[in-house]
Amino acid sequence: MSTTLCFDFGNTRLKCAVFKDGHLQEVVVLTNDSPSHIKQLLDQFKPASAILSSVVKHNEEIEEILAKHTRFHKLNHESKLPFTTPVGKPATIGADRLAICAAAVHLYPNQHNLAIGLGTCITYNFINKFHEFLGGSISPGMHMRFRAMHEQTALLPLEKAKHNFPLIGYDTKTNLQSGVLLGMAKEIDGIIEAYQEKYDHLNVLLTGGDMEFFIRHLKNKIHADVNLLYTGLYAINENNSR
Repeated sequence: MSTTLCFDFGNTRLKCAVFKDGHLQEVVVLTNDSPSHIKQLLDQFKPASAILSSVVKHNEEIEEILAKHTRFHKLNHESKLPFTTPVGKPATIGADRLAICAAAVHLYPNQHNLAIGLGTCITYNFINKFHEFLGGSISPGMHMRFRAMHEQTALLPLEKAKHNFPLIGYDTKTNLQSGVLLGMAKEIDGIIEAYQEKYDHLNVLLTGGDMEFFIRHLKNKIHADVNLLYTGLYAINENNSR
């Protein structure tokens, strides 16, 4: 059985997805990016290949370790991708955005795709049926919105997301929850509908750690998969191993 490790170093968490013969087996949350921790993962899973997607400043020594013990690829704008990037300054495109775009093309080839990532920020990523990533938009994510209202005001508390909240908030806590969560859901639906008006037969994919708070509040049909980014990383790794 061939094993591939797909590392995703995001602004909030460091994770590693374990694929065996193309199938996702498990996702490991890393406590840190120390060389010793990476070596433990290599000893445990004995991967043949590995890919790293990072949007943070990580310990560069781990790249040397991965390159020494696996067929290693670091995702960047020069990677061989299953789509083109005819946008200005492709080097500035986040690795996480490249990964979910690759997953969209892998799952729905030759179709219009809008891949939405719910992380520190919300990213809207449009790939047309010709496999061209044309760009999209970025807006504040859920935790960023809660923090901003707390830090930029004198009296508003730092609130957390809840699955159940009223449309009409009856106290400060529920007002904040309704404003952030329902506000984001309506924003996402509005962006989707704007794309649907312009592109027929649009596939919408949703992923990210905050996804669970919004799925039931969205009226548009979506492909929701919390592990979508890892599917994209695996596809990119395979594309760069040929």
